[in-house]
Amino acid sequence: MAAENHRNGMALKEVWRREENALCADCGKPNPDWASYTLGVFICLDCSGIHRNIPSVSKVKSLRMDHWDEAQVQFLAQHGNAVAKATYEAHVPIYYYRPVHTDCLLLKEQWIQAKYQWKEFMEPGKQPPYSNGLKEGILWKRGRDNGQYFQRRFLLSEKEGCLKYFTKHDAKEPKVIIKIDTINATFQPEKIGHANGLQITYLKDNKTRNIFLYHEDGKEMVDWFNAIRAVLFHYLKVAFPVASDKELKSRLTRNFLKEGYMEKTGPKQKEPFKKRWFTLDHRRLMYFKDPLDAFAKGEVFVGSGDNGYSVKQGLPVGVQGSFTWPFVITIVTPDREYLFTCETERDRQEWVAAFSSVIEQPMTPQEYAIEAYFKLKP
Repeated sequence: MAAENHRNGMALKEVWRREENALCADCGKPNPDWASYTLGVFICLDCSGIHRNIPSVSKVKSLRMDHWDEAQVQFLAQHGNAVAKATYEAHVPIYYYRPVHTDCLLLKEQWIQAKYQWKEFMEPGKQPPYSNGLKEGILWKRGRDNGQYFQRRFLLSEKEGCLKYFTKHDAKEPKVIIKIDTINATFQPEKIGHANGLQITYLKDNKTRNIFLYHEDGKEMVDWFNAIRAVLFHYLKVAFPVASDKELKSRLTRNFLKEGYMEKTGPKQKEPFKKRWFTLDHRRLMYFKDPLDAFAKGEVFVGSGDNGYSVKQGLPVGVQGSFTWPFVITIVTPDREYLFTCETERDRQEWVAAFSSVIEQPMTPQEYAIEAYFKLKP
């Protein structure tokens, strides 16, 4: 018995060490140490918890702590992550969002269920509910001024190239029309305080506007998210006919590079520092009094190093600030220097890394146009 267990253990390690099994089959996290012995996939601890919730489809074990019999090891050897990907992800639409390990639980849950339970991507030509360019339904939307959530009717139309919402279910005229090419959507469960919370941002008069939404049904919320991506993808296909699908995919929705509290002072650098919620959305650094504010109190354009932008730790020479938090960041732009303070050194390092990642990238023609707008602002 001991010899058999040893053989099984060695065979399991051999399969586990294959290059194809080095990342979680569902979220891409390195060094997965769990596996499904009914699907034949190697997965991380977080994804194994989601698999446990669909026991009719997937049964999981720890690769380190649990006993594996010969038949289970052979099944893993015959399958593995590459075979599973070719089977269960054969026809994932280009615009469908594939979550990574840093994404929220909801996105990973829906992805895993869509693949293995609903088998959504196995058949060519299958029309999922988010793919036909039209979606309508009721979502809970946060009121701009009072913070309460109200039911609103939303309509997404590829034909009209926009997302609308109506204050009454039977209203003929929409309260707001959002052009599809200005939309971003990102899941924000912690910020919104709901597991299915989605933040929609869009540009109105070149200023960012936030809408916070949720639906009690997680699948419905993720369907809305992918429907927005589908409509945006088809819009970009027409607008940029020579761009590759891969290039267009990178321009769909995006997660914010960094969010959190910092303190800031005014342009004279003598005003008291005030605590604000900051969001870095690529080259737009926005600050809010409250994380759930509809409009930013201000925005800073973060350009490239080639165009005179840089980030530094500490205060500019000759400046003596009066602030509560001791960890200072200076953003240098061609026009002025912006001073921010962080509560901890770790916060500062994370912000500096996020700013640096933006500053190191060359600017696109569209970004030069945005920079010009920022310079024209009063």
